[in-house]
Parts: sequence; C-alpha cells; structure tokens
Amino acid sequence: MYISRVFLGITGASGVIYGVKVLELLKKAGVEIHLSISKTAERVMRLETDYDVEEVKSLADYVWDEHDMTAPPASGSYPIDAVAIVPCSTKTLAAIANGITLNLITRAAEVGLKERRRVVLVIRESPLSLVHIRNMELATMAGAIVMPAAPGFYTRPKTLEELVTTFAGRVLDALGVKHSFTPRWRQAQ
Repeated sequence: MYISRVFLGITGASGVIYGVKVLELLKKAGVEIHLSISKTAERVMRLETDYDVEEVKSLADYVWDEHDMTAPPASGSYPIDAVAIVPCSTKTLAAIANGITLNLITRAAEVGLKERRRVVLVIRESPLSLVHIRNMELATMAGAIVMPAAPGFYTRPKTLEELVTTFAGRVLDALGVKHSFTPRWRQAQ
C-alpha cells in the first residue's frame, strides 16, 4: 500500500521532539500531512525544545485544532492512509484503548482503527504501571501498533539529533512510509 496522506497528532507527553522529527521526515517523504497539536503539547514544546510552535505547524499541509470535530480526519469517509500519535500521552492511550473520543487526535485514531488503517502510538512514559500495560494491550488488540519511545543505539548516534532521527525513521517504517532517511541494521562482517 502506498502511503500518501497521514494524520499526525502530537500530544502532551514528554518527547515532543519525536513528533516534530516525524513531521519533518514525513514532509521530506512527500506525504500529505494533517497535523493536530494539543494545547498541552504546545506547552511541552516550549518547555523541552527551542521549536517555535507556529514554525512547526507550517511544516504540515493542514493543521487542525484539537477540538475541531468537524475536521476531515474525524470522518471514516475521508481517505487518511495512516495515523501516528507521537508522542502519545498515557491519557491519550487510555482514551484510544477504551474507545473514548476526547478530541480530534483520539477521534482520528479511533477512525483509523475502525477503518483498519495503520495507527501508530508512540508511548513516552516510564516506568509503566499495569494500567498503562493493559491499555497498550487493548490498543494492540484493536489493531494499533504500540511503539514505546525507545531509540536504538546500533547506529552509534553521536548527537541527540541522530538518535531522534533514527527513531523517527522507525516510526515512518511502522506507518508504511518508504524512505531512506535513516540507517538500517547491518550485521558486522
């Protein structure tokens, strides 16, 4: 399946840098991006990074307010190929796992699941409680791909940027977006 249109939700968990990097890579890949950033994520972005929220939003083709339930991604009839929530707060995870629509971000994931589209949830929490683990199980059973924000070190990253980019590339892989932005595993010879 060719992935040409992705809904990206950025929620208020720590690790907003992952969501911004996924957004940048999706743009480089030529994917049409529908973006919704929660108000809490905007605050976290200002606390954790030097990114300007408006500049980040300008990378997307369409930006939707998190409370706009009339936005096209809220409908199953609108052809979104895949949904990514990066990072996905445990509140958002709980809502998705239990079929509760809190906002456009959880609705887009709900639509993705019911329409049998790829839905990737990048959980950024540690340690995990049994409630978190059960919600991840429920989301997985519903068809989501749960990806804890656990970057790999096999590429021997020298900077935080390299580490984040490699993980963001793995998110694109999970979405089904073809790319060559990040190194692949190669066994030592």
